[in-house]
Amino acid sequence: MIDLYHAEKQIQYVASFQDLVATPFNGEINAICWTRELTGDFSEIIKKVELSGNITEIEPEELRELQLSEQGQLAREILLNDLKVLKAHGASPILNVISYYDRDNTYPFFPTDVYSFHVDRSPIPTDTFLCTYYGASSEILPNSQGQKKVLIPEIRDELKKIYHGAEEGFESFLSEHFFDLHYEAKPDARPISLGLGHLCRLAVDHPESQVPP
Repeated sequence: MIDLYHAEKQIQYVASFQDLVATPFNGEINAICWTRELTGDFSEIIKKVELSGNITEIEPEELRELQLSEQGQLAREILLNDLKVLKAHGASPILNVISYYDRDNTYPFFPTDVYSFHVDRSPIPTDTFLCTYYGASSEILPNSQGQKKVLIPEIRDELKKIYHGAEEGFESFLSEHFFDLHYEAKPDARPISLGLGHLCRLAVDHPESQVPP
Protein backbone atom coordinates (compact mmCIF):
# COMPACT_ATOMS: atom_id res chain seq x y z
CA MET A 1 0.00 0.00 0.00
CA ILE A 2 1.23 3.49 -0.81
CA ASP A 3 1.13 5.90 2.13
CA LEU A 4 -1.06 8.58 0.53
CA TYR A 5 -0.86 11.00 3.46
CA HIS A 6 2.90 11.38 3.36
CA ALA A 7 3.22 10.95 -0.40
CA GLU A 8 0.65 13.52 -1.50
CA LYS A 9 3.12 16.39 -1.90
CA GLN A 10 5.69 14.38 -3.80
CA ILE A 11 3.75 11.79 -5.79
CA GLN A 12 1.06 12.31 -8.41
CA TYR A 13 -1.22 9.36 -9.14
CA VAL A 14 -2.54 8.59 -12.61
CA ALA A 15 -4.86 5.97 -14.11
CA SER A 16 -3.16 5.04 -17.40
CA PHE A 17 0.22 4.48 -19.01
CA GLN A 18 -0.34 7.46 -21.31
CA ASP A 19 -0.85 9.74 -18.31
CA LEU A 20 2.19 8.21 -16.62
CA VAL A 21 4.54 9.21 -19.44
CA ALA A 22 2.81 12.46 -20.48
CA THR A 23 2.32 14.12 -17.08
CA PRO A 24 5.18 16.56 -16.42
CA PHE A 25 7.03 16.76 -13.13
CA ASN A 26 6.13 20.02 -11.45
CA GLY A 27 6.92 21.84 -8.20
CA GLU A 28 7.46 19.29 -5.45
CA ILE A 29 6.14 16.44 -7.59
CA ASN A 30 9.05 14.30 -8.76
CA ALA A 31 7.34 10.90 -8.74
CA ILE A 32 4.31 9.84 -10.81
CA CYS A 33 2.64 6.47 -10.24
CA TRP A 34 0.16 4.55 -12.32
CA THR A 35 -1.71 2.65 -9.63
CA ARG A 36 -2.90 -0.81 -10.66
CA GLU A 37 -4.40 -3.97 -9.18
CA LEU A 38 -2.74 -6.71 -11.20
CA THR A 39 -4.15 -10.19 -11.77
CA GLY A 40 -2.20 -13.38 -12.26
CA ASP A 41 0.34 -15.50 -10.42
CA PHE A 42 3.74 -13.83 -10.67
CA SER A 43 5.27 -16.22 -8.13
CA GLU A 44 4.75 -19.09 -10.58
CA ILE A 45 6.99 -17.37 -13.11
CA ILE A 46 9.72 -16.89 -10.51
CA LYS A 47 9.55 -20.59 -9.57
CA LYS A 48 9.88 -21.71 -13.20
CA VAL A 49 12.68 -19.41 -14.29
CA GLU A 50 16.19 -20.82 -14.05
CA LEU A 51 17.92 -18.49 -11.62
CA SER A 52 21.59 -17.58 -12.01
CA GLY A 53 23.21 -15.72 -9.14
CA ASN A 54 21.58 -13.02 -7.08
CA ILE A 55 20.05 -11.21 -10.08
CA THR A 56 18.58 -13.03 -13.07
CA GLU A 57 17.44 -11.14 -16.16
CA ILE A 58 14.44 -12.67 -17.95
CA GLU A 59 14.31 -12.14 -21.70
CA PRO A 60 10.86 -11.90 -23.37
CA GLU A 61 11.61 -15.04 -25.42
CA GLU A 62 12.31 -17.03 -22.27
CA LEU A 63 9.13 -15.68 -20.70
CA ARG A 64 7.05 -16.80 -23.69
CA GLU A 65 8.50 -20.32 -23.56
CA LEU A 66 7.47 -21.02 -19.96
CA GLN A 67 4.72 -23.60 -19.44
CA LEU A 68 2.31 -21.82 -17.12
CA SER A 69 -1.10 -22.25 -15.54
CA GLU A 70 -3.93 -19.89 -16.47
CA GLN A 71 -2.99 -17.51 -13.66
CA GLY A 72 0.66 -17.66 -14.66
CA GLN A 73 -0.29 -16.82 -18.24
CA LEU A 74 -2.19 -13.75 -17.05
CA ALA A 75 0.90 -12.57 -15.18
CA ARG A 76 3.10 -13.23 -18.23
CA GLU A 77 0.86 -11.13 -20.49
CA ILE A 78 1.10 -8.21 -18.08
CA LEU A 79 4.90 -8.45 -18.00
CA LEU A 80 5.21 -8.70 -21.77
CA ASN A 81 2.85 -5.78 -22.28
CA ASP A 82 4.72 -3.59 -19.80
CA LEU A 83 8.00 -4.35 -21.58
CA LYS A 84 6.35 -3.58 -24.93
CA VAL A 85 4.85 -0.20 -24.01
CA LEU A 86 7.98 0.94 -22.17
CA LYS A 87 10.16 0.05 -25.15
CA ALA A 88 7.75 1.81 -27.52
CA HIS A 89 8.05 4.89 -25.30
CA GLY A 90 11.83 4.84 -25.79
CA ALA A 91 12.83 3.26 -22.50
CA SER A 92 15.15 0.26 -22.13
CA PRO A 93 13.18 -1.98 -19.77
CA ILE A 94 14.79 -4.92 -17.99
CA LEU A 95 12.87 -7.63 -16.15
CA ASN A 96 14.85 -9.09 -13.26
CA VAL A 97 14.31 -11.69 -10.57
CA ILE A 98 16.29 -10.24 -7.66
CA SER A 99 17.24 -12.53 -4.79
CA TYR A 100 19.41 -9.82 -3.25
CA TYR A 101 21.71 -6.97 -4.25
CA ASP A 102 25.43 -7.02 -3.60
CA ARG A 103 26.44 -4.95 -0.60
CA ASP A 104 29.16 -2.32 -0.98
CA ASN A 105 31.81 -2.63 1.73
CA THR A 106 34.48 -0.52 0.02
CA TYR A 107 33.99 2.25 2.57
CA PRO A 108 32.10 0.89 5.63
CA PHE A 109 31.06 4.39 6.68
CA PHE A 110 29.56 5.11 3.23
CA PRO A 111 28.01 2.20 1.30
CA THR A 112 26.94 3.17 -2.24
CA ASP A 113 24.72 0.17 -2.99
CA VAL A 114 20.97 0.30 -3.66
CA TYR A 115 20.14 -0.31 -0.01
CA SER A 116 21.17 3.31 0.52
CA PHE A 117 18.61 5.98 -0.38
CA HIS A 118 19.91 7.48 -3.60
CA VAL A 119 18.96 9.31 -6.78
CA ASP A 120 19.88 8.54 -10.39
CA ARG A 121 21.94 10.88 -12.56
CA SER A 122 22.14 11.15 -16.35
CA PRO A 123 23.92 13.49 -18.78
CA ILE A 124 20.77 13.54 -20.95
CA PRO A 125 17.05 13.95 -20.14
CA THR A 126 15.57 10.65 -18.98
CA ASP A 127 13.38 9.10 -16.28
CA THR A 128 13.60 6.04 -14.07
CA PHE A 129 10.69 3.57 -14.21
CA LEU A 130 10.15 1.09 -11.39
CA CYS A 131 7.64 -1.69 -10.78
CA THR A 132 7.67 -4.57 -8.30
CA TYR A 133 5.43 -7.45 -9.34
CA TYR A 134 6.14 -9.82 -6.46
CA GLY A 135 8.03 -9.69 -3.15
CA ALA A 136 9.36 -6.71 -1.22
CA SER A 137 8.74 -3.47 -3.09
CA SER A 138 11.01 -0.46 -3.51
CA GLU A 139 10.78 2.49 -1.15
CA ILE A 140 11.33 6.17 -1.83
CA LEU A 141 12.05 8.96 0.61
CA PRO A 142 10.43 12.41 0.41
CA ASN A 143 13.16 14.98 -0.29
CA SER A 144 12.30 16.90 2.87
CA GLN A 145 12.94 13.79 4.96
CA GLY A 146 16.47 13.12 3.74
CA GLN A 147 19.85 14.85 3.84
CA LYS A 148 22.72 14.47 1.40
CA LYS A 149 25.30 12.31 3.13
CA VAL A 150 28.18 14.39 1.78
CA LEU A 151 26.83 17.39 3.74
CA ILE A 152 26.84 15.57 7.09
CA PRO A 153 30.01 16.86 8.86
CA GLU A 154 31.12 13.50 10.29
CA ILE A 155 30.76 11.73 6.94
CA ARG A 156 32.36 14.62 5.04
CA ASP A 157 35.39 14.45 7.33
CA GLU A 158 35.76 10.71 6.65
CA LEU A 159 35.53 11.32 2.89
CA LYS A 160 38.28 13.92 3.10
CA LYS A 161 40.53 11.32 4.73
CA ILE A 162 40.32 9.09 1.64
CA TYR A 163 40.72 11.99 -0.81
CA HIS A 164 44.32 12.85 -1.61
CA GLY A 165 43.97 15.58 -4.22
CA ALA A 166 43.81 19.37 -4.22
CA GLU A 167 41.05 20.99 -2.16
CA GLU A 168 39.36 22.49 -5.24
CA GLY A 169 38.90 19.00 -6.69
CA PHE A 170 37.05 17.53 -3.70
CA GLU A 171 33.54 18.15 -5.06
CA SER A 172 34.51 16.53 -8.37
CA PHE A 173 35.84 13.54 -6.41
CA LEU A 174 32.47 13.17 -4.65
CA SER A 175 30.62 13.29 -7.97
CA GLU A 176 32.96 10.92 -9.81
CA HIS A 177 32.51 8.26 -7.10
CA PHE A 178 28.73 8.87 -6.83
CA PHE A 179 28.95 9.83 -3.16
CA ASP A 180 26.84 12.93 -3.80
CA LEU A 181 23.88 10.81 -4.98
CA HIS A 182 23.24 9.21 -1.59
CA TYR A 183 21.02 10.41 1.24
CA GLU A 184 20.60 9.75 4.94
CA ALA A 185 17.05 9.46 6.22
CA LYS A 186 16.28 11.94 8.99
CA PRO A 187 15.34 10.47 12.40
CA ASP A 188 11.61 11.10 11.88
CA ALA A 189 11.59 10.02 8.21
CA ARG A 190 8.75 7.85 6.90
CA PRO A 191 9.78 6.12 3.67
CA ILE A 192 7.03 5.47 1.12
CA SER A 193 6.52 1.97 -0.23
CA LEU A 194 5.78 1.96 -3.96
CA GLY A 195 3.71 -1.18 -3.46
CA LEU A 196 3.08 -4.10 -5.79
CA GLY A 197 2.00 -3.69 -9.40
CA HIS A 198 2.20 0.09 -9.50
CA LEU A 199 4.36 1.39 -12.35
CA CYS A 200 6.18 4.52 -11.17
CA ARG A 201 8.21 7.16 -12.98
CA LEU A 202 10.86 8.96 -10.94
CA ALA A 203 12.73 12.16 -11.70
CA VAL A 204 16.42 11.85 -12.53
CA ASP A 205 19.20 14.38 -11.91
CA HIS A 206 19.97 15.65 -15.43
CA PRO A 207 20.86 19.08 -16.88
CA GLU A 208 17.32 19.95 -18.03
CA SER A 209 15.40 18.69 -14.98
CA GLN A 210 12.97 21.21 -13.49
CA VAL A 211 12.51 19.32 -10.20
CA PRO A 212 14.84 17.73 -7.64
CA PRO A 213 15.54 14.05 -8.27
